[in-house]
Amino acid sequence: MARALGAEIAAMLKDRGVEVIFGIPGVHNVELYRGIEDAGLTHVLARHEGGAGFMADGYARATGKPGVAFIITGPGLTNIMTPMGQAYSDSVPVLVISSCLDDIAGRRGQLHQMRDQRGAAATVCDWSEQADTAEAAYALIDRAFAEFATGRARPKHIQIPIAVLGAMAEAFPEAGELPQPGGGLGDVARAVTMLSVAKRPLFVFGGGAAHAAVAARAVLRQTGAASFTTYAGGGITDPSDPLSFGSYLGRPESEGVVASADLVVAIGTELSECDLWRDKLGHTAPMVRVDVDPVSLSDAHRANVQIKADAQAFLTALAEAVSDLAAATGWSPDEVTAARARWKVEVDVARPHIVPVCDALRGALPDDTMIYSDMTQFAYVGKEVWDMGTPGLWHHPTGFGTLGYALPAAIGGALARRRKPTVVISGDYGFQYTVQELGTAVELGLSLPILLWDNGKLKEIEDAMVESQIAPNAVVARNPDFLALAMAFGAGAEEPGTLSELQEVVVRALDAPVPTLIRMTDALTRGS
Repeated sequence: MARALGAEIAAMLKDRGVEVIFGIPGVHNVELYRGIEDAGLTHVLARHEGGAGFMADGYARATGKPGVAFIITGPGLTNIMTPMGQAYSDSVPVLVISSCLDDIAGRRGQLHQMRDQRGAAATVCDWSEQADTAEAAYALIDRAFAEFATGRARPKHIQIPIAVLGAMAEAFPEAGELPQPGGGLGDVARAVTMLSVAKRPLFVFGGGAAHAAVAARAVLRQTGAASFTTYAGGGITDPSDPLSFGSYLGRPESEGVVASADLVVAIGTELSECDLWRDKLGHTAPMVRVDVDPVSLSDAHRANVQIKADAQAFLTALAEAVSDLAAATGWSPDEVTAARARWKVEVDVARPHIVPVCDALRGALPDDTMIYSDMTQFAYVGKEVWDMGTPGLWHHPTGFGTLGYALPAAIGGALARRRKPTVVISGDYGFQYTVQELGTAVELGLSLPILLWDNGKLKEIEDAMVESQIAPNAVVARNPDFLALAMAFGAGAEEPGTLSELQEVVVRALDAPVPTLIRMTDALTRGS
């Protein structure tokens, strides 16, 4: 029986493994909602399209599956462009399906009209295409899922004219086998040869290697190599590994550490400005670069050996090849321990009062807690000093660096992890970008602790102004009563006075029937 295309799309998404849709219905995209219930999809109503996009992002990061959002024409699309840009920056598989006007060339003054909606979306995603027929829509959806499975996962946008969404359509095609990630491993032997003669080999693991932690740890044991992780790669290395420098790659002194290595192997990382906070990694030795993205392989970091491959495939092959390699090493556990201790002090001095709070929280939260953080000084400190035992558990808006990410992204993650702990870390200013999504979190009954670091200002910007000898300006805003605001939404609200009270409050919040906003200030360290 023929159905409208919107209903066919819902059924097709369910058939392709989608369980949850994030979005907001509007007069232009109502046809996308015709088949949601019949398809057995769960729809999460966001309070803003930006929130829907971040929820899809958070869901994708928690599950490894694409997050999907339904969006209306015009302002709905522009509102979700910020989350799309963040997903692009952080390699997150998000599929945005929007309506669009049937004719923009011959008509003016239409509701939600844009000059070039498709082109606008293309600036913040992998590709943005228009499907003028049902067949084109089906092909684009399958193309998106195939590319999510095989290459660098980045957001895609498909727009469909309103009339096409409502028109009767042939049934969607049966799903084919998704291609598997691969890549050439021909240079593994060369990497093994280089490792066999290196005395101070150093591995740098990025978020692209998060799924390969077991193999990565085996390689480190077998080679006696030291390691760094980027922020996104936190948890790939074992926190108890005496040769792990952790996520301190952005410390200025790490450049000298890298320069002391006689071989550098960088896997699944862009080595971007937001990984290094300097122009260059600092290596003078040969570099082996492994990535699924050829752009990263050929960048300014001048890798001597470039291997286009999935990190799991490469590290598995490497672990097998170096199993008999003598793990003699020129690295000393004492030098690693001393460097980490110095860097932790540096972090504490640069942004006071936060390190003790991080240590207290880490001691209270279960090992499998997933954290979603915002652009806030608390997260900047935590990303360096908080050792993660497992990869893929701390998600931060790296790169694009948008404010307001943490709460809605954590809603998507918590929905996917109903029986597992999920936590928000946000700052007082950025939290207000998406505070309205508290309504969605309460509606869903999520046990979600929201750790709000309230220093009453844009402290990071104030510090930057002072460092630049600029009189601080526009960095202080009048905050609401956050506890009262949370309760107005139906959430819980707590303000612990000591670190021990904070630990107790967080543990209770993990079992609460609704989200709990937990206001934290630097008074915590004075009161403990």
